[in-house]
Amino acid sequence: LLVRADARDSGHRSVRYYELALQLAHAAAALDLVPSPDEIAAIDGFRTVLLTTMDRAGVPRPGVAERDGPSGRPSDAAPAGGEVELPPERPVEEILAELDALIGLDHVKTEVRRLTSLLRVQQLRAEHDLPVIETGRHAVFVGNPGTGKTTVARLLSQIYRSLDVLSKGHLVETDRSDLVAGYVGQTATKTRAVLDAAMGGTLLIDEAYSLARGGENDFGRESIDTIVKFMEDHRDDLAVIAAGYPNEMQQLIDTNPGLESRFTRTLEFPDYTTEELVAIFQLIAGKQEYHLVPEATSRLGEVIDAEPRGRGFGNARFVRNVFEQAVSMHAVRLTDVASPTVDQLTSLHPADIAP
Repeated sequence: LLVRADARDSGHRSVRYYELALQLAHAAAALDLVPSPDEIAAIDGFRTVLLTTMDRAGVPRPGVAERDGPSGRPSDAAPAGGEVELPPERPVEEILAELDALIGLDHVKTEVRRLTSLLRVQQLRAEHDLPVIETGRHAVFVGNPGTGKTTVARLLSQIYRSLDVLSKGHLVETDRSDLVAGYVGQTATKTRAVLDAAMGGTLLIDEAYSLARGGENDFGRESIDTIVKFMEDHRDDLAVIAAGYPNEMQQLIDTNPGLESRFTRTLEFPDYTTEELVAIFQLIAGKQEYHLVPEATSRLGEVIDAEPRGRGFGNARFVRNVFEQAVSMHAVRLTDVASPTVDQLTSLHPADIAP
């Protein structure tokens, strides 16, 4: 009834209902010291039902109308040891709407939404001076390159900020080269500098397993020990996400008992399907005002299918490379066209899509 009325007169009744209904759902779950997984799953299912109903009626879901999209916001990622000027804090629903808009990653999105609900419930209990069980915010992201690990880490950090879990909400990306030195006594200093830069936000350690690859005498072990201690000393205002291939990440966790007790959440990022990669290509192209003609879409699917899907497969990065090459091929194809039309300037043809 509400969405039909909103669709008729562009009202916001269903959005207000959504906000109040989720407040009630979280308040009900907050009656328990620790909400059960079934309760959190029920809240997420309820949210999905409401949003699906709004989508079907053509009513903008909460958070969508307000956001400018990823390309319209300043970056919230900072290099290791660097500072970043953060954009204004965003409402949780706006961040979740951006998460929901990501292509694929259904399981990952579900886990992030459920963690968000759990944090909201604990926040309600804290506001009423009720006991709160600490919810782990550190995580292990496993998957091949280009599967969205950095994007999700950035959104998760913003969620932490919006819910006052973290004070800043920025993301610092780092790897072994930023953390490990070549001489005795320098690794701890380098690692602490990176950790200090991440305070109040999220530290994403890419290829984190490389810290444990050098054996017992490698300086990477010193970096691991420094990270574990820092996570314990600053557990109220720091989130650490360790990312890499599944098997290697398990080997990393096994090197230090402190890591296993702190990284209690693992999110698996699967390779994208061909259909999802085509959709990502179209999304990238659309932002640059290009579009695929139908024959080019089929050709793109063939190129993607022909690419080996080993552990080094680039996923979205691979698709971006194909797009950049297509733009170059497109430019060459139009070289001899004296006055190309707008359609010619924006249309990608099969000849533009190459392995």
